[in-house]
Amino acid sequence: MKHNREFEIAWLGLKLGEHIYEYSIGDAFMKEHGAPPHTSNWKAQVVLRFDRQQSFFRLYFDISGSVTVPCDRCGDDFSLQLWDEANLLIKLTGEDDEAESPDEEADVAFIPRHETVIDISSWVYEFVLLSMPLQCLHPDGQCNPEALKLLNQLGQAEDAPEHNIWNGLKDISIEEEKNTKHKGQKSKG
Repeated sequence: MKHNREFEIAWLGLKLGEHIYEYSIGDAFMKEHGAPPHTSNWKAQVVLRFDRQQSFFRLYFDISGSVTVPCDRCGDDFSLQLWDEANLLIKLTGEDDEAESPDEEADVAFIPRHETVIDISSWVYEFVLLSMPLQCLHPDGQCNPEALKLLNQLGQAEDAPEHNIWNGLKDISIEEEKNTKHKGQKSKG
C-alpha cells in the first residue's frame, strides 16, 4: 500500500478544539486499500471533524457520495448513494499505560503519546465501505424487467419431488426408546 501523507494528522501542533478536514475519495484510493472487485466509480466525500482534547481525540466522520454496484436482485449495475456517519475516540497512552496494553473496543483506538502523527486512511476506507448497505438494490421500479420476469418464472416452477429416503424416520420415537432402555437397566440391577 502506497503511503499517502494527505491522511496524516499531526496532532501535536494542533490547538485544543475542533478542526475540519475534507477528503475526496475515488477509485484509486479504494482499490489501493482493497475495495470489493464488483464496485467502481467511487465518488465519496468525507468530512472529518477532529476534536483535539488534552489526552484524547474525538473524530466525527460524515460520509456522502456514490458508487457503481450490481443490483442484488436483477444484476444490472446502478449508482448507489452513500451516506453514513461514524464516530471514533482515540486515546493517548503514556509510558505508564503501555505496560497494561489496553483492550481494543469497537469505537476506541489507542495510540502511544510519542506518536505525534495519526494516519486516518484505514479508518476513512473502513467507514466509506460501511456506508454501503448490506443489500444493494435498485430503487423500487428500476430493476431490469427481463430479469424480474425470469426470477418470477423460476420462483413459480414446480417444487422438486419429495425424497422418500427420510420417510422411515417419521415412525421412530426417540423418547420411547430411552424409556425402554432405562426400565430394562433398572430391572437388571
